[in-house]
Amino acid sequence: LVLSERREYEYDFKETKMLLEIANVIEKITREGVISIKNIVIQRCESEAPQRYEFLRTIMGLLRYDPIEAYKLVIRERRHLIVRAQRSEDLQRKCLEHYTTNTIEPIIKLLENCELIQLTKNRLSEHKNRALYRRIFHPSIKPNFMYTRYVSMPPANAELLERYKVSESDISIYNIPGKVRRLYHIVPPEFKLSEAEYALLDQARLYIGRHEPREFELTEPERVRENLYRIGLDLLTDIANSNNIDITESQLKRLATILTRYTAGMGVLELLLQDENVQDIAVNAPIGTHPIYIFHGDFLECETNLVPSTDDAESWATRFRLRSGRPLDEANPVLDTEIAVPGGRARVAAITRSLSPDGLGFAFRRHREKPWTFPLFINTRMMDSFTAGLLWFIIDGARTMLIAGTRSSGKTALLGSCLVQIMPKIRIITTEDTLELPVEELHKLGYNIARLKSRSVITHIETELPAEEALRTALRLGDSALIVGEVRSTEAKALYEAMRIGALANVVAGTIHGESAYGVFDRVVNDLQVPPTSFKATDIIVIANMLRSPDGLHSFRRVVEVTEVRKHWKTDPYDEGGFVNLLEYSATDDILKPTRTLTMGESHVLNDIAARVRDWKGRWDAVWENINLRANVLQYLIEYAKAKNNMELLEAPVVMESNSQFHIISNDVKEDIGALDSRMIFDRWERWLKSKY
Repeated sequence: LVLSERREYEYDFKETKMLLEIANVIEKITREGVISIKNIVIQRCESEAPQRYEFLRTIMGLLRYDPIEAYKLVIRERRHLIVRAQRSEDLQRKCLEHYTTNTIEPIIKLLENCELIQLTKNRLSEHKNRALYRRIFHPSIKPNFMYTRYVSMPPANAELLERYKVSESDISIYNIPGKVRRLYHIVPPEFKLSEAEYALLDQARLYIGRHEPREFELTEPERVRENLYRIGLDLLTDIANSNNIDITESQLKRLATILTRYTAGMGVLELLLQDENVQDIAVNAPIGTHPIYIFHGDFLECETNLVPSTDDAESWATRFRLRSGRPLDEANPVLDTEIAVPGGRARVAAITRSLSPDGLGFAFRRHREKPWTFPLFINTRMMDSFTAGLLWFIIDGARTMLIAGTRSSGKTALLGSCLVQIMPKIRIITTEDTLELPVEELHKLGYNIARLKSRSVITHIETELPAEEALRTALRLGDSALIVGEVRSTEAKALYEAMRIGALANVVAGTIHGESAYGVFDRVVNDLQVPPTSFKATDIIVIANMLRSPDGLHSFRRVVEVTEVRKHWKTDPYDEGGFVNLLEYSATDDILKPTRTLTMGESHVLNDIAARVRDWKGRWDAVWENINLRANVLQYLIEYAKAKNNMELLEAPVVMESNSQFHIISNDVKEDIGALDSRMIFDRWERWLKSKY
């Protein structure tokens, strides 16, 4: 059932059935003549008829508008009639009993057969200002200017777990008894407007149709968005003035933002992407029959109160096609691309017929708007400060590294944080088929970074360069750190060419699917057909995984292993001792612990790095001290941010500056005293941090 005016209220089958039962009661009372002169009075008490007819007319009117209130009045009337009958003489008593038995009791019986009355008959005292209806009916609501439906109220038995705000949206997380999936309930600003504001938006939406972006403009979303915001603001101001609507400038700007979201923007998707807790978004086919599902950083799998429409889906698909330049049709049923909206960006996978029999479907992997950093990962316990210090040492040592893990294990985010640890003076080239690494943000920080976009291994767009050719092109662009978004297919051979060429010059790193070092070897050699001897170009394998609690209801991301690949083996590194763990995860302590190989200074990779630095060659104690110095710098930055109640100190701009100061101070100390004194370096760095922040 859809009731439509300035907003559409859609009631599901169960709720519509409750309304239909009330309607059937009204019809039955009328059809069966429950309200008739013979049922209302007996002979010689006809004088009671007008008053009783007036009461029953009121009840019939209330049944259409407020059946709970009608039921309350009928119950109260029966009680009064019984009391009067007990105090009356024979004729009056018979008349009262006749009216009660033949009119009032049948109405009560009919109503008590209705589910709505059964749900409320023991809570009638709570029925004030239609409060009980708000607990029973939860229609999905859709203003006329948007397509998505919105369930306004959580279920009556929902248990509130957390409440917070994202921009102007109110977010509530509920536990629903008997369900393992939580409810992510969002109340965006567009559902908190007054009727006058809704009217303004509806009118503006009609007028702005002539200004909606043409197809070629959708390839420049930021410029279109800015233009439509200005047009919308002017239009809303004109409509408000011409209709004498009293509205403030801040309200007009808020309405212009909402209007832009549903014309030039991505609608409700933007609301979800603004929430940093949202990591994945799933919109399943057939569209319109399911809510949007998300993966929440704290509450894991959640169902939202947003139900997109087929119009939403078609609009999104069109925008993804135009922005990416890639097709999405029955001949090309998969599209990989990326989107960036105010407050968030995401990787997009869209499917349609012929792959998806039920039509369009979407999956979004949200990326943090700001790059992840090592201190942020330490703070979330994905890794500890010593692990971060070790990885930083390896990155500065220009080694080759693969970050592996399962889906949603944080591989790409960890790779992005490694970029922040590369010294800004070093040129970086990234190559990806779907742009996920935070290149634009690093550009703004002054990094010398360029990115290449290669052909997706799924969609095979002929106008795009294959991944292996993109990698070989990157090698021809000069001395650079080379970062590969994800190793998926035949580009693995080119990557290992890059690793052999890039080793000992600059870091070469990428991500790959795999749960262990041997799993990475198996995938690279057996699935991607890289010769086993070429795999030796890998120096370090970092394993990140999504771990789960014993009850299966909780999960958390952790770096669980750091392994070096030695070079003496011939065919199988697992059997021939080619994999040596430097750090291993302790589930008991929830931390990575150094292995004996690392603590005893027997790491070939770290000793190779040390062999090229005069101060460290043959001095494992100096290497160990430098790794711990880096760990202490990162850990102190976190503690200082907490003490100052300023977590912005863990973001990329400060971390990049801190890393640069670490290198500058290390050089100054070396020039001053002829050695890398860790205590002196840390003290000078600490003074810099406190004077700057």
